[in-house]
Amino acid sequence: MPRATVLFDTPGPRARARHHALSVATVLVAGLLSWMVYSRLCAKGQLTAEKWAPFLTADLWRTYVLPGVAGTLTAAAWSIGLALILGVALGIGRLSQITPVRWCCAVVVEVFRAIPVLIMMIFAYFVYGLLNVFPPQQIALAGVVTGLTLYNGAVIAEIVRAGVNALPGGQGEAAAALGLGWVASMRLVLLPQAVTAMLPVLVSQLVVVLKDTAIGYQITFVEMVRQSTVVGSQYSNYLPALLVIAALMITGNMALSAGAIGLERRMRQARQSPLEATTIEPEGTPGTRVV
Repeated sequence: MPRATVLFDTPGPRARARHHALSVATVLVAGLLSWMVYSRLCAKGQLTAEKWAPFLTADLWRTYVLPGVAGTLTAAAWSIGLALILGVALGIGRLSQITPVRWCCAVVVEVFRAIPVLIMMIFAYFVYGLLNVFPPQQIALAGVVTGLTLYNGAVIAEIVRAGVNALPGGQGEAAAALGLGWVASMRLVLLPQAVTAMLPVLVSQLVVVLKDTAIGYQITFVEMVRQSTVVGSQYSNYLPALLVIAALMITGNMALSAGAIGLERRMRQARQSPLEATTIEPEGTPGTRVV
């Protein structure tokens, strides 16, 4: 007799046979679709060796791919750093006990979360161009960084606020009982615990920052996706160019995720301090230990 689980009843013989049949049908349909796509691409000559040959030359990487990679990583690094600073500041401001500060931070967060990233990039690009704030060759980078920083900073502010509010209420009460003020309890007690809990969500948002640098294509920013279209136009190999750039983007995102996971593991290990047992020998009871 099949045992019942917490979430669902264990399937019987007929249910298992039905599940196996559906699995086989799904695999066959997926294989058929993959074969159709492959045959169409072969018929169009998109998978020939000639289409991939340019990527075996150093000139293509030096002229097109590497400048795009450098642009993407530069914009992502600046945007991630500034968005983290802005997000933490706005998130703490939304938790402030001072009502005007709390309301001002809330308005800023809601406004920048509501405006599309591309609009902020275009607006910053033209404003910087009119005011001559940056050198002409850096205006596109500044526009991309500004748009990504404002939007993702607002999102990170909500992550910080939610992470602190998710902590047990006793944490703040314990800090107050020890005589810590709001700033000290936030810095020493609440934020260190909240960071560990919200780190996976922060990593997901930072991956979004890395991917959204591709939007800078609209303001002539030199990044990976823009360079892939240039390569495809130059060598008439759009599909291989997009596949190579996609592989590079996946590698960058996986590296960022792996680094964040390692950081989270180290933070959790640092917080788990082993308790050392203390042994006491009561008088008159030799051989007995109280731990």
